[in-house]
Amino acid sequence: MKHLIKSLFSLILLFTGINAYSQQTVSTPRFRREFLEYINHTRQIGCNCGITYIPPAPPLVWNSQLEIAAIGHAQDMANNNYFSHTSLDGRTMGDRIRATGFTFTGYRSFTIGENIAQGPQSIAEVMQGWFKSTGHCKNLMNPGFREVGVAQYNGYWVQDFGGREPFSAQEQKLIKSGKYRLIEN
Repeated sequence: MKHLIKSLFSLILLFTGINAYSQQTVSTPRFRREFLEYINHTRQIGCNCGITYIPPAPPLVWNSQLEIAAIGHAQDMANNNYFSHTSLDGRTMGDRIRATGFTFTGYRSFTIGENIAQGPQSIAEVMQGWFKSTGHCKNLMNPGFREVGVAQYNGYWVQDFGGREPFSAQEQKLIKSGKYRLIEN
């Protein structure tokens, strides 16, 4: 009888632990490293996105601001039971990313993108799905993207991309001197 009670208690703890883990946002050095290795391996060799061959692209680096935007969106979708690039309150991917401080101010160019998924159980599974989808694959292979942040929360995955190119030293001089003027739209 004692053995049966211990076994039941162990099972309850196990299932409670699994449920608690599945509700957690995964963000560990290993999680980040695995994502970057998976993405950058493919970016290094190039791949087909649908019927279009995309040549090799520079490697991505992890960006914590993009990760924060991804975490927030994954949690929001899971907590409010929806699946969309637009939050229920109307915020867009750009709104969420800029809210973290990842902005275009001070950069010559600025580009962002987002992949979302619901249901995959592992990094390999979500990445295989994204690489099989033409649009998601093109985001993954976009040479304009240089940074990435990814989150998984309760079965929802969000991958936010960014690419910013700073002004050259010469351009910075011209801006400071007033010979170049920045126009933001």
